[in-house]
Amino acid sequence: MAFVGELAEKYNTVSIVGMAKNSGKTTALNYLLEEAYDEGLLCAVTSTGRDGETTDLVTTTEKPKVYLFSDSIVSVPEQLYELAETGLEILRRTQYRTALGNVLICRVAESGYVQIAGPGSIREHKRLCDDMRSYGCDIVFIDGAIDRKSIAAPESSDAIILATGAVISRSLKVVVEETVHIVNLYRTPVLEDEEARSIFEKEDKGVYRILAMDDEYRVKDPGVRTALGAGSTLDSIIDEHTRYLYIPGAFTESIVGGINPKKLRNITLVLPDPTRIFIGATRWQQLLKRGMKLRVMENIEVAAVTVNPYAPAGYHFDHEQLRSAVADALGDVPVFDVRAGGLE
Repeated sequence: MAFVGELAEKYNTVSIVGMAKNSGKTTALNYLLEEAYDEGLLCAVTSTGRDGETTDLVTTTEKPKVYLFSDSIVSVPEQLYELAETGLEILRRTQYRTALGNVLICRVAESGYVQIAGPGSIREHKRLCDDMRSYGCDIVFIDGAIDRKSIAAPESSDAIILATGAVISRSLKVVVEETVHIVNLYRTPVLEDEEARSIFEKEDKGVYRILAMDDEYRVKDPGVRTALGAGSTLDSIIDEHTRYLYIPGAFTESIVGGINPKKLRNITLVLPDPTRIFIGATRWQQLLKRGMKLRVMENIEVAAVTVNPYAPAGYHFDHEQLRSAVADALGDVPVFDVRAGGLE
């Protein structure tokens, strides 16, 4: 069975997330769509931003276009509908808004290039994917826009494919380290304390606040809505009875830096999911060695990693050397070079 067939058997929705611009995520998406067509699978495609244009709107560099096969289901904002290089049958006009108008759910009449986009809200994207699946799709692919790691959140998709490559660094060692770091973050252990989980889920629902919990499961609200710049405040509410500190927003180095290292070793930090972590590989390892304990309410399944050996700056790696280095470091995650060998 082709790899895309395995994906369709296990997942309803898969996000393709690039670690940086030009990491090869659109190339990976096109390979998946072609392989799915060959296997007779019906795909739906949406995006967290605008994708499918021939020139990157930020860097002005040439970029691969998204090629959709006939009968595919696609989300297209009203202002991009006429820009499709093939016919699109409008199946539904939705209430999901983008900067380019409301999203249209369309069927591709004849294979061709299409500019795609979808809503930025995770909740709306989830509902859009459910709407698209109602047209008989075997799998929905979300083309994740740059710097939108949140689209990889468990609430949005069942699994991700992570695109990495030479664009990350001229050093192969750094490319491997940063890729492994992201995969390991996504695999952060979940909080297994069911009583604590139920309390955090109840207390945080729709409120979005930092919470401290003691060893008798009593919750303290420090009145802080974001941990950014609040390291010293968080430090002040941690005492010998504090067991968990729940942080619903971005988790950065400055937050950890404001908490006394001895206190940090005696508590467990809890985040909704790993996409909230914004700490680099080297510093992350230092924190773990110093005793930082972190759990998430939900982690993320990484279905595969794709590698792109070429960087826009003109340098490149040997494709097999890059693929093998990443595969050896990750161990049990499938790693593909879609340019050299497809997804087989």
